[in-house]
Order: sequence, then C-alpha cells, then structure tokens
Amino acid sequence: MLTLLAFSMIIVFMALVMTGRATALIALIVVPIVFALIGGFGGSIGPMVISGLRAIAPTGVLLLFAILYFGLMIDVGLFDPLIRLIVRLSKGDPVRIVVGSALLAMIVSLDGDGSTTYLLCVTAMLPLHRRLGINPLILPCVTMMGNSIMNIAPWGGPTARVMSALHLEANQVFIPLIPSMALACLATAGVAWYLGLKERARLRKIEWKPEHFEPSPIGGAVDLDASDAPRTSKAMMIFNLLLTMALMACLVLAVLPLPLLFMGAFAIAISVNFPSIKDQKERIAAHSASALSVVSVIFAAGVFTGILSGTKMTDAIAQSVVSAIPSSAGHFLPLITALLSAPMTFFLSNDAFYFGVVPILAEAAKGYGIAPEIIARASLLGQPIHQLSPLVAANYVLMGVAGVEFGDHQKFTLKWAALLVVVMVLSAGLFGIVPLF
Repeated sequence: MLTLLAFSMIIVFMALVMTGRATALIALIVVPIVFALIGGFGGSIGPMVISGLRAIAPTGVLLLFAILYFGLMIDVGLFDPLIRLIVRLSKGDPVRIVVGSALLAMIVSLDGDGSTTYLLCVTAMLPLHRRLGINPLILPCVTMMGNSIMNIAPWGGPTARVMSALHLEANQVFIPLIPSMALACLATAGVAWYLGLKERARLRKIEWKPEHFEPSPIGGAVDLDASDAPRTSKAMMIFNLLLTMALMACLVLAVLPLPLLFMGAFAIAISVNFPSIKDQKERIAAHSASALSVVSVIFAAGVFTGILSGTKMTDAIAQSVVSAIPSSAGHFLPLITALLSAPMTFFLSNDAFYFGVVPILAEAAKGYGIAPEIIARASLLGQPIHQLSPLVAANYVLMGVAGVEFGDHQKFTLKWAALLVVVMVLSAGLFGIVPLF
C-alpha cells in the first residue's frame, strides 16, 4: 500500500509539472501533503515537514548567498571579459556557443556542487544565448549533462555516498570509471554540436556587434561591448577575480561548510566593492527577486522530501525493487544495478539509494563472487537521469536562473540524459569496468 502511495505521489507530481497544470513550487507543497493525508499520516505532517525543512535549510542558505555573490560579481563586471572572449571565438555561430556552454559546464562542475555550477555557467552564458535567440531549453540541457558526468568525482555527492556506504576507496570506485566518463563527455559535446547545428539551421549564422548590455538571469546586466569603459578599476577587477578563484578552491577542498563560504565571500565582496551602506542595500535589493524565486522552491522541496522520507515511502520503494529481483538473476547483479541506478535515483534521493539500496545489492552480489566495488561503480552509471529528478534541489536553481519550466526541461532533456546512461553502461561493459554479462 505504501509503495503504491509513494509511486502515485511522484507520478502525480510529475504529471502536474510536465503538463504545466501546476508550477514546481505549488506542486512540491500541495501534492505530498495531499498524499500524506490519504495515507493516514495527517497527525505527523507537521513534524515531517519541519524535518525536511531542517535538512534543506543549509542548501537554501547556500543558494541565497551564492545568488547574491554572483549577482554582485555581475554588477562589477567580473564576467564581462569572459563573455567578450566567447563572443569573439563564437563569431555569432550557435554551434560554437552551445558546444562552448557544454565544455564550460564540464570544467566548472569539477567543484562537485551542482548548484554553484548552474549559477556560474548559466549566469555567464545565458545573456549570449538570449542575444542570439537560441532555444532557451538548450543551455540548461547541456549544462545539466556536463554536470551529471563530472559530479561522479570522488568529492561529488553520489561517489562519496557509495564509498562511505560500502567502505571503499576512490581508487576502487572512481578511477576505473574515468574511461566511461570521458566517453560520456564526448557524447555530451556531440549532443551540444547536434543541438547547435539545429539552431544554426533555424537562425542562420548571425554576424553582430553587441552594442548594449544584456540582462543577467540573477539581476543586473552583462556588458557585451568591449568598447564600453570598464565598470570597475583594474585593481578591483583583479581583487574580485582572486576572491572568486579562492572561493572556488575552498569549495573543492571543503575548507568550510559551503553556506559559510558563500556568506563570507559575499560579505567581503560587497564591503570592498560597495563601501557605502546605501549602495550595499541597493545591490541586495536588486538581486532579491531572483534569490526569492529560487530559494522559495528549495524550501518547498523540503516539504516534498520530508514527507517522502517521514512516511517511509522511500524505504517502501527500495524494498519493493530489491525484492523483485529473482535469485536466478544473481550473476547479472552488476547489469541490474546499472540499469536500476537511473530510475531508482530518479525516484529516490541519493541518500536513500546509496545508503539503503546499494548495500543490499552489494551483499547479495557477494554470494555470487561479485566484489562490492563493481556494484559501487554500476550504481553510479545512472547519474544523468538522476539529475532530472524532482528530488534534486539544484534543479530548481537551474530552472530559476535559466527561466524555464521544470516540466519543459525534463521533456527536452530526458532523451539526451538517457543517451548518456547508455553510453556509460555500454562503455563500462566494454572496458571491463563493470562486467555486465
């Protein structure tokens, strides 16, 4: 009964969002509450929601100050030289723009945090995509694809979880996966090239000289005209660049909790760039609308995940799937794990899958002489599909800054995410990373 309720809740949520009958913000709040009432959990809704909000609170704080920080960097023109360089290299060609966007996402995703990757990449590239008239769904698509691959790095969420759950080292799990990740990166570049070709055919090659500011997705504007005077002094530009590079390094090295890093960086940046309290208030107000639209959805996601976890729906889904695997299929557990990793991480959080399901699969595999690290690698191959899950908070950051609806993004990107999963599974089998048969 609980399993049916869980799947029904997720399906209803997806249907409402993908058909445009409800925004993600409203569906994330209303749907889980309704299904909790149907399941007889009315008296426990409050504590479950509060638990979910507590779990999501650090992410909400992180995103609030990340948006303010990057918005401030746009105000002072930090990204202007990068955008101008891309303008010169692209020469108005949509193919170069889309492929460049995908490559940028792969590079920035090395920080291991999807939210900051989406903020940085979309903030930098969206003004140029808008200026050329490129399909607005393409940028979030290629950005998510690049991030879904590089997020498998040991300091990323899924790999860290599976190594912890199965007590494995990075050289047992991550390093053997590098060939599959490399091929998936090539596949992402290929998809970006194809999408760029379609846009080139639709738009034709556009020769243009930007002569005005393009609005940024998180407030402010990016200066595309190199003839304009810099918006800040050279010394201040160098300071902002060094501060941002130091912030990114601290993110990768996990020197401090991510929310604290962005809070500190923002406090330093706004104090140095805008010493006047009046100017500081104006800058915060200028980006408040963007911050509110993203952070509100993040806290709404806390309602959804809190109820999903508090009612034990996640446990019911995990148990139903594991129990459905026949004992005669034991020798195919690596393949089964690889294939299950896509839908399971879509319907479950990474925590629920890697701490709840994967250890059971790994224990069952031991009886057939299959090492735990093989199951661990197989469990990571479905991450491109996982990145489209409504349970991934970073998705709402991506939608907020890209200005598209979640359902439209899912419909547009799903086939390309599935292609990446196929590439990773087949290459893992081909290179012997995960024995599939």
